[in-house]
Amino acid sequence: MTDLAPALALDRSGLRADGAPAAIIVARDVADVQAAVRHARAEGLVVVTRGAGSGLAGGAVAGDGALVLDLSQLDRIRSIDAVDGTADVEAGVITAHLDAAARAHGLFYAPDPGSVGVSTIGGNIATNAGGLRGAKYGVTRDAVLSVDVVRADGSLVRLGRPTIKGVTGYDLAGLVVGSEGTLGIVVAARVRLLPIPRRVATASAFFATLEDAADAVAAITLSGARPAVLEILDGETLGAIDALEGSALRARGEALLLAQTDGFGAEEEIAVVTEALSAAATHHEWTADPETAATLLHARRQALPALERLGRPVIEDIAVPRSRLAEAVRGIRAIAARREVPIYVFGHAGDGNLHPIIVVDPSLDELPAAAVEAADDIFALALELGGTVTAEHGIGRLKREWARRELGPEVVAVHDAIKAVFDPDGILNPGAAY
Repeated sequence: MTDLAPALALDRSGLRADGAPAAIIVARDVADVQAAVRHARAEGLVVVTRGAGSGLAGGAVAGDGALVLDLSQLDRIRSIDAVDGTADVEAGVITAHLDAAARAHGLFYAPDPGSVGVSTIGGNIATNAGGLRGAKYGVTRDAVLSVDVVRADGSLVRLGRPTIKGVTGYDLAGLVVGSEGTLGIVVAARVRLLPIPRRVATASAFFATLEDAADAVAAITLSGARPAVLEILDGETLGAIDALEGSALRARGEALLLAQTDGFGAEEEIAVVTEALSAAATHHEWTADPETAATLLHARRQALPALERLGRPVIEDIAVPRSRLAEAVRGIRAIAARREVPIYVFGHAGDGNLHPIIVVDPSLDELPAAAVEAADDIFALALELGGTVTAEHGIGRLKREWARRELGPEVVAVHDAIKAVFDPDGILNPGAAY
């Protein structure tokens, strides 16, 4: 048990805890996790599990009397099998470290969240994290074969399958992925690795308006191309990145699309992409040079750090059908004007996932009313367009009421029943996920 460290009771969401946790335990192995859960159950404490604390929805924020269980030291890559294309890893492994280790075997780990350099595999599993390559390779659930889970009674079970294919029993591993620590504590996982693409091509295109860029996404989808990466950034976000990086992106347009294709036909596919977006773009180009591509993708990854320099970002994470992406963009613009708050927009356009960000004064104890109203308007817009209130960051504690609106009372009741089976005493991260 450590001395109480306030930072370990918080995450990157900016949500403030209601009091101090009862204890913080840094687990060194699975036995520590089991002992901590048994202790919490015996003492009537709730358990809030954390990895790197990079979550954006308040899922790892621990309130008064909670036991915080830190898994960051469970950081071993146990094995990588190049023939089977799998890796066995502990929950505290940094996502980028797994990817680097896989690349030494000619493989890569496909999920690629913006926080790849700091987020852990366990945290990614907790929120079903997505990322830049989600348009082609999907989200974390698509890469997880099995999970080792400490249950609410302290017992350890393995859920899922050891092989790439397998359909025995219910998909309990898939159920745990995205459950935000409310069904069990993931201490290790077997994940799928893929061969490193032989070729990669990257295109950048600037547009006069964000709406034009959203329309170009639809054109790319209809072209038949399937980029691995398709990212969108508005002019305000480009300006913030320029201020952080010393670049001059915004001088070239009020919106930027980044597209990346991979595989043996990467150049042919990027040609299809650029033809599809050329009608609306004010400027576009593509490259097969890895250094140029890395520079462009680095700029995209700096979007959130750039906004964090301006204040406290209130980070929304909606997704809409790709066919309604332009409507979503127009709706967000209207909300910003109506509520008189600046809203920065970027996201994973290839799968309809937008991050409308409201930046507020970090010294304020509470969010301004206009910011709260704008966030509510954004969630309502997502549901109106047939979308969802979160696509990869999770519900945490910030979006619980909106999640319940999206799910509806009948489905919430199903969630409650499942929760009761996995965690009958309700000690695992109560108040999060739904």
